[in-house]
Amino acid sequence: MKKIICVVIVFIVYSPELFSQNLSWKSNDIHLDFKNQQLSTTLPTVEWTEPRYDFSSSVDGKVQVDVTVTSEVELTSVTLSVIDTKTNEVYATRSYTDVKGKSYTVKRMLTLVEDGVFRLELTAANQTGGTVSGKRSIVTGKDAREYISTDRKDYALIFATDKYDYWDDLVNPVNDAQTLAKELREKYGFETEIVENADYEEVFEKLRDYNERSFNPQDQLLIFFAGHGLFDDTFGEGYVVAKNSLANDKARTSYISHARLRGIIDNIPCRHVMLMMDVCFGGTLDPVIARARGAVDEVSEREMLARKFSYKTRKYLTSGGKEYVSDGIPGKHSPFAAKLIESLRSFGGDDRILTLSELQANMEKLKQVPRFGSFGEDEKLSDFVFVAKDN
Repeated sequence: MKKIICVVIVFIVYSPELFSQNLSWKSNDIHLDFKNQQLSTTLPTVEWTEPRYDFSSSVDGKVQVDVTVTSEVELTSVTLSVIDTKTNEVYATRSYTDVKGKSYTVKRMLTLVEDGVFRLELTAANQTGGTVSGKRSIVTGKDAREYISTDRKDYALIFATDKYDYWDDLVNPVNDAQTLAKELREKYGFETEIVENADYEEVFEKLRDYNERSFNPQDQLLIFFAGHGLFDDTFGEGYVVAKNSLANDKARTSYISHARLRGIIDNIPCRHVMLMMDVCFGGTLDPVIARARGAVDEVSEREMLARKFSYKTRKYLTSGGKEYVSDGIPGKHSPFAAKLIESLRSFGGDDRILTLSELQANMEKLKQVPRFGSFGEDEKLSDFVFVAKDN
């Protein structure tokens, strides 16, 4: 007689009550078939292309599903179910009868007409009895308009260089970085990391580290550079000067080019990225400026945040355009850093949410007007927001 033993591997994500709903789910349910006390099965694998994240939202209820099941042996069944997580009832289900071979892809558009939280569950089985379930959760309708994940985080990676091997030293970058990190950490709850006086290799090693990290859909990442900058008219390219960048490097191979920086940062798997550069010629990060730029609307506080977190963000703010910028008075902050810190201390007003449009209005009071803009895969209505911690 064949014995069936069920082994369940569970990853549970729990978030406190949101709008009277408790959101939790588990993934990777696995059922193994043992025969004569010996393992006699291999397991299918489930790979989601869409929805990409474990938890996402859709205001109009439309959800694109693109998921592939693969197995070392023939597949026997594939079923897609939509489950209402509030009642745990099956909202809809479909079993695919044309399953053949060792690979099968389900690709379709779902429309969830009701508001709520739904779990998409794809279950696949193969000829040896191995069964795997892959899951995704979706918030729809009015709940999606106000959905803010309780497990979202804000990060800041700050590069500050004031000691150089071949360039004149500066007086304020590290001090600026430490003060900025303190404000972000204590007032806004950012997880901060400061990289001081990094050489060329160390900068890219750290950027690689962030390219290899995992981020949640509503996480934000602020990347800040403070130090020397350079623009090469012949190449038409701007550069960040690293600690070990050579003074007489006509090929500019020891410098960090804006083009490479844009590409690497755009590739970081965080949907919301803001790049700030307090360096000379920082505005040449924008190719338009190098060759001779965004505010969004506001609604209710919670809906505003949810909307902003739903669009991919690639914004930048630099201390100037195609020009030299001041390092400031020794022992003080640079003008750019001082105004940025002042803006953070304002909390964006009574709602305690500092948006880029509010930050821009404050930063434009500087004598050298900073440059705001976007790069890479930035979406039109995206933003980067600083949400103050509760008192």
